[in-house]
Amino acid sequence: MSFKTEFDQYNWDEVRAGIYAKTSSDVEKALNASKRTLEDFKALVSPAAAAYLEPMARLSQKLTQKRFGKTIQMYIPLYLSNECTNICTYCGFSLDNKMRRRTLTNEEILREIAVIKKMGYEHILLVTGEANQTVHVPYFKKVLELIRPHFAMISMEVQPLDTEEYQELIPMGLNSVLVYQETYHREDYKKHHPKGKKSNFNYRLDTPDRLGKAGIHKMGLGVLIGLEDWRTDSFFTALHLDYLERTYWQTRYSLSFPRLRPFSGGLEPKVEMTDKELVQLICAYRIMNEELEISLSTRESERFRNHCIPLGVTSISAGSKTNPGGYSVEPGSLEQFEISDERTPGEIAEMIRSKGYEVVWKDWDAILNV
Repeated sequence: MSFKTEFDQYNWDEVRAGIYAKTSSDVEKALNASKRTLEDFKALVSPAAAAYLEPMARLSQKLTQKRFGKTIQMYIPLYLSNECTNICTYCGFSLDNKMRRRTLTNEEILREIAVIKKMGYEHILLVTGEANQTVHVPYFKKVLELIRPHFAMISMEVQPLDTEEYQELIPMGLNSVLVYQETYHREDYKKHHPKGKKSNFNYRLDTPDRLGKAGIHKMGLGVLIGLEDWRTDSFFTALHLDYLERTYWQTRYSLSFPRLRPFSGGLEPKVEMTDKELVQLICAYRIMNEELEISLSTRESERFRNHCIPLGVTSISAGSKTNPGGYSVEPGSLEQFEISDERTPGEIAEMIRSKGYEVVWKDWDAILNV
């Protein structure tokens, strides 16, 4: 049994039609419900909900503060490698993008860590391309052993692994894994992933199940907004989240909302999402799920991130570099995508405080999870 069994019961076109058929009455019912369903979520992400953005924002803010208080956690990505054997139409690291490839050595990783630690970070996200011959489990083990003494929380966004491989990494300090389906539209998924292991839709779809069985502390979900209709993709993400929370109830969950950003070789978004629509989506998830952690990266603009702090977000990155060695080793190497908010961690922290929120650099210790 895996999520695929539940996923196969739904038809993309029927789900999409159901979302666009929602009315103002459906939205009001969802807002007033004591316990919300996936049908309520459809209403909250529907075009009909656009007229209810203010009450959605107020409710989202209230629910977020009830569960998380007025706190925002800070994290930063560390790109270890841009080597990749996949062809992905939207990514600067794609195999068909002619670029200089590199994987950081131990010495280079320590140089990057030194810079990141001076910024104040205790939560790091390790990122690589998907190249099983070079950035594989033995490499990840060496990296975790190297950086574990320096950080309170270590997350990874790398290629999907088998359950047994996750079980090898968790005792070495791996706390959280982010794995984005990119899109739940099977046919379009094939168009955007024509070559490489990532082209296997079902294997990627089952990755959160393998993580849950391995006993991961937290996992992150999401889609790349711009590849397909964002409302429909968001429903399937909510469906996936609902299944995971019922099945692996001891695991924490987070969501991110990456919008397609420019990169070398560029892909124009199939669907544009406005800032107001992204606010609607963030609020819809929060109203649907009070326990969900919501992350907002430097893909988004300075103005938008300032605005979203009170509306449901619980973690934010700052000072991010999306290229291996970007902090000290090789700042000029090719980025995976362009960031938008280029403020320093200190500037972001001050902005958060100016809105009456507390900046959290470290929110848990591994010993507390025993």
